[in-house]
Amino acid sequence: MARDYYEVLGVPRGAGTDEIQQAYRKLARKYHPDVNKDPTAEDKFKEANEAYQVLSDPDTRKRYDRFGDDFRRVPEDYDERVRASAGGYGGGGGFGGGGGRRVHFGHGVGGEGGVDFEDLFGQMFGGGGGYGPIPGADQEAELELPLEEAYRGGKRTLRLDGRQYDVDIPAGVLDGQRIRLAGQGGRGNGDAPPGDLYLVVRIKPHPRFRVQGRDIYVDLPVSPWEAVLGSTVVVPTPGGEAKVKVVPGSSTGRKLRLRGEGMPNPRGANGNLYAEIKVMVPPKPTARERELFEQLATESNFDPRKET
Repeated sequence: MARDYYEVLGVPRGAGTDEIQQAYRKLARKYHPDVNKDPTAEDKFKEANEAYQVLSDPDTRKRYDRFGDDFRRVPEDYDERVRASAGGYGGGGGFGGGGGRRVHFGHGVGGEGGVDFEDLFGQMFGGGGGYGPIPGADQEAELELPLEEAYRGGKRTLRLDGRQYDVDIPAGVLDGQRIRLAGQGGRGNGDAPPGDLYLVVRIKPHPRFRVQGRDIYVDLPVSPWEAVLGSTVVVPTPGGEAKVKVVPGSSTGRKLRLRGEGMPNPRGANGNLYAEIKVMVPPKPTARERELFEQLATESNFDPRKET
């Protein structure tokens, strides 16, 4: 499966023409072989150029959004053939009034009692109407994942509208990315191939971690003495615990980077994990702790309002 063109340019699927153009120009300047001698730069430049050629053309982009990797294999008169074969179903505008090929499951992952889209499209296109084989409809559903599962990947068995699917979840899959199940969509008529099923990943909000792209952020509580004197402390990551060094004199808001501990990336460098320091004080200090803090307050000349 080719890399998603929106991911290549680093833009959302709803990006406008100007945003797509700006993203492409930025990547072109960065990876053009004349200015970047990295052996991988030329491939990245070609990849960005290919993505731009597709997404900058409204008609081509529309076909890519609907058919994904197969958009080049779909005949240009597909919509007309669909409308003709459907006999004007949906008020003369194709199925559902839009002539589209992608179908959304009504109940999402694990839903029951939904429409059998394969039978529906089979009935619509079964006769062919003399227009030749019509490929099956692509279908789409959301796949909700805990962050830990998206991080490590794995296998999962899903049920959608009464059917069961075995899904390979790639490690490091991001929110909004699609997992393609080839040939698991609607049936085509005659000898036409079936459509594909696309699972759109939605990562559940996590009580501890925050994901931005492939980077992960986590709060790191430290005591006042750890912040002042420095210390090596344990920080949680989706893959388990890691150790990080708090340098002396760290204040709340300082970020400590753990390189490569973010979301895995099968096509390049992993994201990073950033532990953001939050200095915590004892909510109910003991008599001795209070005495020591009072002594520190008497002897210290530190004024945080003058330091900032």
